[in-house]
Amino acid sequence: MVFNSLTFVVFFAIVLVLHSLPLPWSVKKLNLLVASYLFYAAWNPPFILLLWASTIVDWLVARQIHLQVKDGRRKAWLVVSLVVNLGFLGFFKYGNFVLENWHTLMTAMGVHYRQPEWNILLPVGISFYTFHSLSYTLDIYWRRVEPIPRLFDFALFVAFFTQLVAGPILRTADLVPQFQRPRTATRDQLCWGLALMTLGLFEKVVFADGAFAPVANAVFGAKGPVGALDACLGTLAFSGQIFCDFAGYSTTAVGAALCLGFNIPNNFRSPYAAIGFSDFWRRWHISLSTWLRDYLYIPLGGNRHGEARTYTNLMTTMLLGGLWHGSNWTFVVWGGLHGAYLAAERWLKQAAVRWTLLSSLASKLLLALVTYTLVNVTWVFFRAKTLPAAMTMLGAMAGLHPHAAAVLPTVKILETVVCVVGLLSAQWYMRDRTLEDVVTQAPPLLVATAWACMAFVIIITQGRGNAFIYFQF
Repeated sequence: MVFNSLTFVVFFAIVLVLHSLPLPWSVKKLNLLVASYLFYAAWNPPFILLLWASTIVDWLVARQIHLQVKDGRRKAWLVVSLVVNLGFLGFFKYGNFVLENWHTLMTAMGVHYRQPEWNILLPVGISFYTFHSLSYTLDIYWRRVEPIPRLFDFALFVAFFTQLVAGPILRTADLVPQFQRPRTATRDQLCWGLALMTLGLFEKVVFADGAFAPVANAVFGAKGPVGALDACLGTLAFSGQIFCDFAGYSTTAVGAALCLGFNIPNNFRSPYAAIGFSDFWRRWHISLSTWLRDYLYIPLGGNRHGEARTYTNLMTTMLLGGLWHGSNWTFVVWGGLHGAYLAAERWLKQAAVRWTLLSSLASKLLLALVTYTLVNVTWVFFRAKTLPAAMTMLGAMAGLHPHAAAVLPTVKILETVVCVVGLLSAQWYMRDRTLEDVVTQAPPLLVATAWACMAFVIIITQGRGNAFIYFQF
């Protein structure tokens, strides 16, 4: 079940009605938990067993970690949580990747090895709910939070349907305290929630699927090399697609939660207006970047043990962050490039004594353009199926195939340019603003008209209900 489908509209309407009825809070929470499991089971019912296993194991393990006094026993129980969660993730997500690379290694060594078939499906959202659940046991181990008394509340936290399959990646402190007292959306919350859902679906349906996806698919799916213009526009189109697709999901998730009276944090803040790569990661997939910082980079030592160790920790974190996205070397390279960018930025900031020249608007715009350009280079690896395909696309962008046949018609070229310029302009305008401030300062008639127009365009352009890109991660 995807947000951009009629099935979800009916499902969410029923959930909203049940949540608005004068029922006991315990019954309303039970309705939300059942609805969340139905939402997940709509993809593949057997996979709900994995969700239950992860939930029950981490709740029980966290209690044991809290009760133990000796560090050795606390670590032993933590290992149980790590083995179960990372074991599930490794088996379903990386099993075939390991087999393929083992086969390649054996072949290179001259060893005849017959790779077994791997026909196991990847459970939708396993990377996200694994991080939800695992963060709880880690927080208990580091004594950051107190154990959740009831398994019911923890189960609802892990399975809450608005953010179950593609984030934002929440911590227990983000959501569990909100379960302690009855919550029903106020009139303002309901309006804001529905408006955010409309905006998110507008980004997904109209821009990601309607404007950007056909161009990106045509260029990256071309059977032969493409020209420089097509390669550049195809990459820019995918850059727009991945943002509008994922930010659209996150905005819809935040809005759906708000319609029910719950507040979950935003996941994006105009990332293509970032000035530098550390700024980019403060704006892109915020819940993942902070998760990697708090549960990987800092435990590895962060920047506390000298420069060499800092750069090592930074690169390790980004490489693993890339691998988290998918079982392909292209994602590892994507993460490695971002790690290299962050390391280079850190070195430059430390090497330069004064940065006064960067205070002007022209300098900021130039740095933002450099950041956006280099981020687009990484998107080539994110989108390409193989490393050779990525290198071919980068070669095409550099003009190495001047005689390649054109892939994109003139109309698509113009549409892409207009959409990309519009997206960048909107993000630069919103760089230091919030949507709440912009909406409250705008004339009510203008806001209502924009909302109605977005809803109308969604309806007339709605297609097959394409799944969100991050569902595969």
